[in-house]
Amino acid sequence: MPLLLGAIADDFTGATDLCNMLVRNGMRTVQLIGVPRGDLELDEVDAITIALKSRTVPAKEAVALSLEALEWLQRQRARQVFFKYCSTFDSTPEGNIGPVGDALADRVDAAIAIACPAFPETGRTIYMGHLFVGDRLLSETHMAHHPLTPMTDPDLVRVLGRQTPRKVGLVAWPSVRRGAAFIRDRLTALRHEGFRWAIVDCLEDADLLAIGEAVADHPLVTGGSGVAMGLPANFRRQGLLPERGAEAAALPPVPGPALVLAGSCSAATLGQIEAFREHRPARRLDPLALAKGEEVREVIAWAREHLPTGPVLIYASAPPEEVRRVQERLGRDRAGAVVEEAMAAIARELVASGVRRLVVAGGETSGAVVKALAIEGLAIGPQIDPGVPATVTIGRGPRLALALKSGNFGRRDFFLRALEAMP
Repeated sequence: MPLLLGAIADDFTGATDLCNMLVRNGMRTVQLIGVPRGDLELDEVDAITIALKSRTVPAKEAVALSLEALEWLQRQRARQVFFKYCSTFDSTPEGNIGPVGDALADRVDAAIAIACPAFPETGRTIYMGHLFVGDRLLSETHMAHHPLTPMTDPDLVRVLGRQTPRKVGLVAWPSVRRGAAFIRDRLTALRHEGFRWAIVDCLEDADLLAIGEAVADHPLVTGGSGVAMGLPANFRRQGLLPERGAEAAALPPVPGPALVLAGSCSAATLGQIEAFREHRPARRLDPLALAKGEEVREVIAWAREHLPTGPVLIYASAPPEEVRRVQERLGRDRAGAVVEEAMAAIARELVASGVRRLVVAGGETSGAVVKALAIEGLAIGPQIDPGVPATVTIGRGPRLALALKSGNFGRRDFFLRALEAMP
């Protein structure tokens, strides 16, 4: 049976977030870590998301990776393609949302592509083209100080317009609130006027369902995981997707010691670290010591000592001012690289020692850990918090239970609840 939806995500936690949305809406979904190499046996699924690490790489590299993923999905005969990026639309001034979206649109012959990062359940809404987080414009939140992709402009038409030579229009709230037919008509009008991109306003879940219905015949959809909420119903209306209950999210049990790794410096993750430290041992990594080749072996030994009595946390997260001081000493790229390398080494050594359950906070950290563990794919289970499901690895290697969390997601007690929710 042809694949219903083939998705390409620009980071690992974003891919998991998307898979979570699809499973919640009845699609059997797996997440693949990069484009598969060789034989990878998969059970029959409705949707596949290929997780890339392309958000902050040079635009040409992001385009090449994304087109390679698209070619694999086309060989699986995917009926529709989804390009997933963060609900905060964060990217560098040069891309990579615009360049990747343009390349995918050309390859699938899309006349116009929507861009809708809204996710009302997590407070991300769009009004008159401006992205809000809660009741604040994006530029007035911590994302303005993101160490890799600072977002100082909330106007998404303007932001995307700097990343693409193509005209960027807007499907504004007055059209969206009137439903799918009006959204479809507005998109048709924009296309006739020469626009090839359209930011779509969204204030609530009902808007996501209407937007999804409006793009049922689009070969390419781009956005955050929220807009994928409306896509499964399109396949049901076509008689291609049956109604499914909890079986879409069933996972096998995975017993064993548990570890939490946190590299994100978001406000949400910093609060989650504090909450975990009130109950269980935690150890912080010093990037300056890591840069000298120190500390990793000591931290691994510390973790091995404490793991027999329950989960432990190892983190490199820090407030923005401290991150800036480290970046001034090491340089932005090196500061991030030493933390990712350390997290990867720690995960590899502790899994080899028997750890089987991991919670990882931060997209870059999750990518480094997944790569270090040579994970080929993930079966997606029930939601832990909005945007974050429980998962179990598929493919070669030991079976692991994982929760890969975007830095911005999750309630304050997320780490402890994630460990309890794992199969």
